[in-house]
Amino acid sequence: MSTTVLPDRAEVVAMLAAFGQRAAESVPENLGSLELTWLTAEFEQRYGIELDLSDEQFAAVRTVDDAVAVLRGAVLAAAMVGSGGVDSAAPDTGRVDTGRVDTGGVARS
Repeated sequence: MSTTVLPDRAEVVAMLAAFGQRAAESVPENLGSLELTWLTAEFEQRYGIELDLSDEQFAAVRTVDDAVAVLRGAVLAAAMVGSGGVDSAAPDTGRVDTGRVDTGGVARS
């Protein structure tokens, strides 16, 4: 089965660092609207999903931690749609079982 890895704070900070071509340590905790817009587009491209954030959700993201929460939620929602659900009894490892079987690139009939 294929597993989707939920983004963590370090990954979001690394993405923001790439935006400003700066060291991860210099990424500020508070995000501006331009950084959030870029992060949203980068995230959609990287994970192959579409974020459909309402104006309220977008406005609520003010910090890196807020962005992490929203992005993790988006990956989780996309994985749930793709697999029909998530095993709520499984420990929170930051990974979501998408229910797909990895065939190593070999088509199976």
